Amino acid sequence: MPETLGARCTFGFMAGLARPVLNLLISKSWERFDRLPESGFIACPNHSTEIDPLIVGHAMYGAGRLPRYMAKESLFRIPIAGWFLTKTRQIPVARSSRGAKESLELAGQILNEGSVAIVYPEGTLTRDPDMWPMKGRTGAARLALQTGAPVVPIAHWGAQELLPRYGNRLHVFPRKRVRVVAGNPVDLSDLQGTPMTKAVLVEATDRIMKAIADLVGELRGETPPATLWDPAAHGQTLSGRNYEQEDAGHNGQAPEQGRADPSEQSGEQR
Repeated sequence: MPETLGARCTFGFMAGLARPVLNLLISKSWERFDRLPESGFIACPNHSTEIDPLIVGHAMYGAGRLPRYMAKESLFRIPIAGWFLTKTRQIPVARSSRGAKESLELAGQILNEGSVAIVYPEGTLTRDPDMWPMKGRTGAARLALQTGAPVVPIAHWGAQELLPRYGNRLHVFPRKRVRVVAGNPVDLSDLQGTPMTKAVLVEATDRIMKAIADLVGELRGETPPATLWDPAAHGQTLSGRNYEQEDAGHNGQAPEQGRADPSEQSGEQR
């Protein structure tokens, strides 16, 4: 189904407000976006600051794609903001099993129409002290294996200088440089058509996160850690803003990283 005039007009209105402001705040570089699939795909970015959905959306819109985010259902109940989210067909993610199923069905419909579903596989801002992507959750992998849509890893770096992780104010001076790069689709072909077991979902998620981490390393000019940060192994929750205190309170020492059961929720928690 082609984009409706109402959706395009709403996107255009929002972009007309946000993009000029972002262009004043940052020096931007969108890299390899000309390689994005022409059909519907799942974009999986790293998540380092609360402003990066705007950055990723800015890049996607600039590439001629209308971004649809999987976002917390509660955001859709906020006056005005909820209207915009609904009007632009963003994807509400509910906590219940039934709600999660409906979210995946809506995302699948959007992908079948050739649009872009943006899923943050970490589920929240990274807890890694060095700002590397952390261990992912399985929502993006489940959506990819259910629909067969390609998964495109997206990495950005620099937005955290504009708004530090869980920061309360923008650091506008000096003007920040933000780079966003699109990678090649993650190869999940050997997992397609297999029973969607926990092991399969974890394997697919690990491939997605490795691709994202490699792109972040490319932008940073560094090698990402061999094992991504696991919040559960460090006594951290996936919600709240005091994750550093949680880690520090773990008897003064961080335990060795382990592998906890992944959640199937793909919406953001903060």
